[in-house]
Amino acid sequence: MKINIIGPTYPHRGGISHYNTLLCNHLSKNHDVHLISFKRLYPAFLYPGGNQKDDVSKNLIKTDSEAIVDSINPLTWLKAFAKISKEKPDMLIFHWWTPFFTPVFYSIAKLTRIFTKTKILFICHNVLPHEGRNIDNLLTKLVLKRGSSFIVHSSEDYKNLKKILPSANVKQTVHPTYDIFNFEDHYDKTSKKMLGINNKSILFFGAIREYKGLKYLIEAMPIVLQHIDATLIIAGQFWEDKSIYVKQIKEYGIEDNVNIVDEYIPNEKVGVYMTAADIVVLPYLSATQSGIIQIAYGFNKPVISTNVGGLPDVVKDGETGFLVDSANPEALAHAIVSYFNEGCEEVFVENIKKENERFSWDVMVGLVEEITNVC
Repeated sequence: MKINIIGPTYPHRGGISHYNTLLCNHLSKNHDVHLISFKRLYPAFLYPGGNQKDDVSKNLIKTDSEAIVDSINPLTWLKAFAKISKEKPDMLIFHWWTPFFTPVFYSIAKLTRIFTKTKILFICHNVLPHEGRNIDNLLTKLVLKRGSSFIVHSSEDYKNLKKILPSANVKQTVHPTYDIFNFEDHYDKTSKKMLGINNKSILFFGAIREYKGLKYLIEAMPIVLQHIDATLIIAGQFWEDKSIYVKQIKEYGIEDNVNIVDEYIPNEKVGVYMTAADIVVLPYLSATQSGIIQIAYGFNKPVISTNVGGLPDVVKDGETGFLVDSANPEALAHAIVSYFNEGCEEVFVENIKKENERFSWDVMVGLVEEITNVC
């Protein structure tokens, strides 16, 4: 089967890039895959995280690709379509996660539908954005109605997509595990020492944005520290005012128990933070799905998450982690204390290992193949 994919890969940063890279590599084992990547994802002024390219990782996560698309240059959209028209793939796959890409994806998808017989699959990481606007539903519908079929990774996204396109052919499957960051076998023996930690460790990982609810985890820490000697590791780049969080930490007097690493975490250091963690915590206020959970599961790390969006689809309460109400620091603190005091780690880790088949990339590849053959 011949497949064209439009989406980011190395040197672009972030979870969508990693996901797309892994998808291409796994599909390429049995299919002719051509990845049309981006020369530029976002204009600089629209990207609060600073540098969009990964110029710090030494261990690269990459795949064969051709960087053609510039999100704000229509001439490159025509060039991408010309490539698709020439290749005549059986399936064209788009990654959808924000309405910012409406002009480019709409243009390429519409041309493909008009001038070729190629089927179009949208893999929807977020049907609607976390920090949405009134116009987002309209823009999303404008693009996604060009699709032949859709894959989502959460019940929340399934519901959102069906509201926008009631007759859409949608398949739901779990987000596959990110098991690509295990570069060193000795992480577990040295990671805490590398970070200067000699007590229990709680990890908040990834870019810091308001919807991720970090302030509630910080608010929970004084309660946690009444019962457990622990360090909160905040590892990720701040996409908003860092001083708000620093002030909150100082007001609670927990500076000695919080380790802030305000930077994009390169690939080879992901394992350091994950294996240094005794538990990974996602205090999100909203979510559809999260690659952070799948990174944690890739290291067999249990997760404490809020019960929002699609997160309960992958965190089994009392089995692979705990689920708590959002914006509730007391509930968050209780779950963290219970995890340590009740000795949950061993049982949770074994349960995560049993989930490996459900989170396999082979499942995702099989679903793409099924959709292509049925459409």
